[in-house]
Amino acid sequence: MARDPETIQREIEQARDALAATLDELGTKANPQQYVEQGKDAVRAKLSDPRLRYALIGVGVLVGVLVVRRLFR
Repeated sequence: MARDPETIQREIEQARDALAATLDELGTKANPQQYVEQGKDAVRAKLSDPRLRYALIGVGVLVGVLVVRRLFR
């Protein structure tokens, strides 16, 4: 049974629209900037914990003191 050209054209348009929507979603998901922002947010969330923040500051001060001590020896 043959289909009329208008039905075929309508189906092609629907398939094209669905494909365009899928490609837009894939482009959004594969955006590297999105991953960078997620990484930044994760680091900020971890550094908002005062225990970790002060521990890192302590390590930084210790390394700084050791470097200065080493320079003046």
